[in-house]
Amino acid sequence: MAEKMMTAQELSSLRLGTLDTAVSDWETMSKRLDTISTGGHGDVSAKDLETKANAADWKGVNATVSREFVTKTAVEFQDVAGEAASVLGILKGASAAFKKHKTDLRTAESDLAKRNLHVDAKGGVVRQEASGAAGVGGIHATDEEIEVAQHRITRILWEASETDRIAARALRKLAKSKYDFTGDGPQGLKEADAQQGKEDAEYWAKRIKEGDVKDWSDADLRRYNETLKNQRDNPGFTETFATKLGADGTLQFWRDLAAPPGGAVEGDRAKILADVQDNLSMSLANATQSDSPAMDTWKREVIAAGDKPFPIQGLPMGPNGFQVMSSLMGKGKFDGDFLHDYGNAMLKYEREYPGDPKVAWRDSTNLNYPPTDEPNDPVAGFMEGLGHNPEASLNFFDDSTTADGKKLDNWDYLVAKGDGAREWPLGDDGKPIGHDALGHALESATIGVAYDSDATPPKHSEDRASLVNKIVGEFGKNSDRLDDSPLSDSFGHISAEYMRDIQDGVNGNSDIKTFGANAELAQYHESGALANFLGGVGKDPEAYGSILNAQQAVSTEMINEAYHDKDKYDDFRGEVANRVAPGSEIAGIMAEARAQSVYDDRIAKDEEFNKSLTTTDKWAGRAIDMGLSRFPVAGELVSPVIEDIREAVVENYTRDSSDAAGQDKRDFIAMQRAQTANAAYDATYTAASDVGVDDRNAKSQATSVMEQAKDSYGQGQQAAAKG
Repeated sequence: MAEKMMTAQELSSLRLGTLDTAVSDWETMSKRLDTISTGGHGDVSAKDLETKANAADWKGVNATVSREFVTKTAVEFQDVAGEAASVLGILKGASAAFKKHKTDLRTAESDLAKRNLHVDAKGGVVRQEASGAAGVGGIHATDEEIEVAQHRITRILWEASETDRIAARALRKLAKSKYDFTGDGPQGLKEADAQQGKEDAEYWAKRIKEGDVKDWSDADLRRYNETLKNQRDNPGFTETFATKLGADGTLQFWRDLAAPPGGAVEGDRAKILADVQDNLSMSLANATQSDSPAMDTWKREVIAAGDKPFPIQGLPMGPNGFQVMSSLMGKGKFDGDFLHDYGNAMLKYEREYPGDPKVAWRDSTNLNYPPTDEPNDPVAGFMEGLGHNPEASLNFFDDSTTADGKKLDNWDYLVAKGDGAREWPLGDDGKPIGHDALGHALESATIGVAYDSDATPPKHSEDRASLVNKIVGEFGKNSDRLDDSPLSDSFGHISAEYMRDIQDGVNGNSDIKTFGANAELAQYHESGALANFLGGVGKDPEAYGSILNAQQAVSTEMINEAYHDKDKYDDFRGEVANRVAPGSEIAGIMAEARAQSVYDDRIAKDEEFNKSLTTTDKWAGRAIDMGLSRFPVAGELVSPVIEDIREAVVENYTRDSSDAAGQDKRDFIAMQRAQTANAAYDATYTAASDVGVDDRNAKSQATSVMEQAKDSYGQGQQAAAKG
């Protein structure tokens, strides 16, 4: 049975006074028992008696019975003192941890209240009406903000539940025997967690080695999955589990469990297996972070088993080690050196195989859940592994692999279009099976955090910015590769992250400060490749929303910055116009991309583009939160400025797609031009008013900027149409 996670009400109302009293009592008890056991203050102790008994020159029965009794009793006193120290350590650790969990919950609840969000009794985050000190009038949290807040609360409750689980299990074990004591118990929660993990790993490794995992009941599978879920970040479990099974045993286990005789399983068991796959992946990723001799051996042997078939029931054929291992790389951060060596060995095998990748990886044994009938392309799974390790991903795309004596850059083989480039196997939909995963790897490499992480990325390094330059150059010059491509959503995220670099590339009059190293995209704007890249990427609704949210944020803050430095410019109106021009040009490119997607290519619907404007609004906050803006940004809380930017994006770029409001492509382009100009007007008028410009001049300046926005929008739209 899955252990119940603590609720917000349970944690909030948890009274720790009784626990603190127990800690105090056990401190007293532990000191007394330690004195009795080892001595001190001149008192007689069990240790003294043991020493004297062993030194005594006893004869006859006393030499055996009496000495044995005294020494055994002395050891028991030492054990009971040791056990008391264990109980004390666990209670003290639990008390400190629960106090932290309660504080974390109170802080989170206070922060969320400022966004008119409430944490209910179970721990769910819900909207509440603004009222007095409990909230800020007029602020409405977005769905994405609620999702981030829910993740924060769930994490706190999960950690509290883990503290409870570990402490309770440790105390139950110490109290298990009524007639004996243990002197080697854990001295705190961390040690208890490690011991429990090792015990669980040994138990399940033994069960797996007994064979017939395909015959495990659903109840057994749920118990195993619950263990993985609890222990997947515990090195005591993960390393022990991997090394006890060994490399071949680990791979054979998942092969047998995922694809028993008869093929993929369905129904409820398939849902359990999907969770097992994710949790096992995270467990193995955690294990690879260890550099112990045993884990070094495991890693080497996994790579060595890459070309080895893993059949079932003695059959001669089956998926090979690369296919099995890559299917377990979808979650968790694997060690970078392991990923490097594994990836090189896998690509070497693939390139030296007598046939293209779809031949090398033709085995379609189901190793992934939900199940598919597609070939098992291990490069796709490996790309997911890189997608969760930014440093390893960046290094891998900058590295090369030698096969048949020929050295080839991994970028040229996996990404670029040219001689020797990989022919990615195609799925049932005709699209490359692994391109979605390839996009995830490129996201992590360029942005600096796992592609699905909410963590704040680091400043862009020279290497990351250079990779963005290569992406824009490659796909801007070959924009046909972006037609309905699984890469587009990831490229949209990358474009949003590097929006300042893109606007700097579009802007020819002055430099725009970037978040770290500059991707130097001006050359691609001049050649038209940048417009082709953005136009191709923007046909994807998610990419479209990401780019527009980031564009609106950067444009707004650049206008704001100009007004704060207005005394520096002789031609201030011209300066503001220069600052709004790049963003407006990008908006024009996006409008053409959306129109082509909806009207010409018919690969997406207006409803999808409208929805994306709200589901991708985190990029507005991210653009402001890079630390380059003068806008106030309060940690995890979204400032009112970002709120205004998000509302402006939705208001100006949402299109009424009902039948009654039907438009042709030309009308849509014209409407978006007007809306882009309106957005520039509003941002300029607000910035002018905020620094004290009178209403008449604020409107005049905003009108000038609006006209510039129309012109720049037209340039972008036409450039995208030509592409």
